[in-house]
Parts: sequence; structure tokens; C-alpha cells
Amino acid sequence: MKSLKNKVVLVTGASSGIGEAFVYELAKQGAIIIITARSQSKLQILADKICNEYANKVVVLPGDLSLKETPLKLYNDIRKLELTVDILINNAGIGMWANFLDESIESYEKMLELNINALVKLSHFFLPDMLKKEEGGIINIASTGALQPCPYIAVYCASKAFVLSFSEALYGEYYKKGITVTAVCPGNTATSFQSAAKANTKGMSFDTAQKVAKEAIRAFLGNKSSKIIGLMNYIQSFLPRLLPRKTIICIVKNMMDKRVNG
Repeated sequence: MKSLKNKVVLVTGASSGIGEAFVYELAKQGAIIIITARSQSKLQILADKICNEYANKVVVLPGDLSLKETPLKLYNDIRKLELTVDILINNAGIGMWANFLDESIESYEKMLELNINALVKLSHFFLPDMLKKEEGGIINIASTGALQPCPYIAVYCASKAFVLSFSEALYGEYYKKGITVTAVCPGNTATSFQSAAKANTKGMSFDTAQKVAKEAIRAFLGNKSSKIIGLMNYIQSFLPRLLPRKTIICIVKNMMDKRVNG
């Protein structure tokens, strides 16, 4: 795929952060955008801004993807509008920074439903339409936390390791059929995610959501299977391959301990 002009793109978690940045970048490139998140009011405000600034068609379909039935409902609602999704951007996700036992099993179930199950379901629902046209693809937002075990954010990083492995496997299955699947691994990004995850971010450096969205789209259009955002994150990604895994665990544990336990 060489251009996003007039392509139908579905963005999950579109109301803020990286999802919102995707919407603006897609609008600049002339895409037809379907946006979903829990808050209809936030989505509508965003849609109005995009329509006023770029005159793009924006479709608002609110929904909570942490609920098991929502992905299928979203797919059916889009079919009722007689739209066929060319590109799916699985951006919605949640995380928590805490000692593993300090959070309820219900909170972890909700995280896994959103970070993994919804992503797999949406990929399974929309991929057949892309294959019929032999064009299109999926951008899945993983994390640099997918690249090594992360004490104190164990479930979140494990879910993102799934996203990375799943995405690269799909790329292998379908790249010869005109489909690109790109896993994007941002590091620390300036969004509301950290506050929602109860993260102590003092002294941390952040990329912008706009940078993540731009580089993700560039990687997708370049037919990349994965993209690590930021030079330092890319360099650090080699450490788990060079050092013993136990050493990596201890390094990450010491870094995270100060942020979670003070």
C-alpha cells in the first residue's frame, strides 16, 4: 500500500493519546476514519475537529472493547454502514504499575480482555475483507515492555509480548497476500496512560504521541513487520539478546522498584 488517501481506517482507543494522534495523522493523509473508544462525547468532539480542519469523513462508533461482545458488535455496525475496513489500528489498551498481588484478578481479566482478546477478535473479523482485496493490513500497538520481562507491570508487559509475537506471526502468514501487519513498540509516551496506570514518572523522558503515530504509519506503509520507536529504545532492545535473562530481570526490577514502591 502506497497511500492512505480514501482508505477506510478503524482506530480503537481513538479519543486521546496515541489513538488521537493517529486520527490527526490519518486525516492529513486523506483517509476515511472510523473512531471508537468508550466516550462518545470525546469521540464526537474529535470528529468535529477533524471534519472542520481536514474535511475528512469521520464515523463515530463508541464502545467498550473490554466487554467480550463489543468487537463483534463493532464489526457488525461497520458492515451495516456498508464500509469495508482497509486498515485496522488496534491501539486500545490499559496497564497498571503495581505489585502483582496488589491488584484484583478482575482488573487483570479486564486488561487481558482489552489488550489481547479484543485485538485478536478484531483482527479475525476484519482480515478476511482485506484478503479479498489483496490489500490492507493491521497496525498493533505493543510496547518496548514486550521485549523483556517487567516486574511490577508483569501482566501488562506479558500482554504486549503477546501482541508483538502475534503480529509478527500474522505478518509471516499474510505478507505475500498483500497484507501488512506491523507491531509498533513505543517506549514512554506523553499520554494519560501513565496516570491511569498509577505510574511514578518523575525523571522519565517521553516521546510524543504524534511521533509514535507518524513513525507507525511510515513503518506500515514501508511493509515493516515491527517498529521500535526511538533510537535509544532501539539500542536498548539488543540488551535482552546480549545479557542473561536473569540479569535483565534484575536490572528492570531495580528500575521499577523505585517507581512503584518509592
